[in-house]
Amino acid sequence: MATANDGVGAAGIKRAHLGIPEAVFVEDVDSFMQKPGNETADVVLKLLDEQYQKYKFMELNLSQKKRRLKSQIPEIKQTLEILKHMQKKKGTTHPMETRFLLADNLYCKALVPPTDKVCLWLGANVMLEYDIDEAQALLEKNLSTATRNLESTEQDLDFLRDQFTTTEVNMARVYNWDVKRRNKADGAKIKA
Repeated sequence: MATANDGVGAAGIKRAHLGIPEAVFVEDVDSFMQKPGNETADVVLKLLDEQYQKYKFMELNLSQKKRRLKSQIPEIKQTLEILKHMQKKKGTTHPMETRFLLADNLYCKALVPPTDKVCLWLGANVMLEYDIDEAQALLEKNLSTATRNLESTEQDLDFLRDQFTTTEVNMARVYNWDVKRRNKADGAKIKA
């Protein structure tokens, strides 16, 4: 479950996990059930289940973010490779032959003359022209950011899994506490 450096950054500083609330392990169920707001086991179990469902929702969002980053990183790397190839061809007079995607599974051949300018899709139907060096610097920065975000997302998912486990254990402990309490009460009724 938790590792020695779980949630600790490179500088040794504990990092926040995207505002994910930490599930507190219920050590002593008897004293926990005496706290205000914990009138019955059903109320507590309902609250723990709500917390569990929130963690599930967070997991869904983080998993989608992870998938998006995992597909984005290879695209950035591929674009960087193309830029490096274009830089090599920049000083020549021979056009570069390439294929580009027109539609799903449909490619077109093209001859690209040597150039020092490229256009990059930035998203939201926005394309900008850059010098090759500027484009390379931007993509390297984007690759670094995406890689860092992927690592952070994976750490957050690991932290979230620990919260699942803690919440599930708490639910089981409260449920078992309630069963024991009911059995004692039923035993007292039978004796009386």
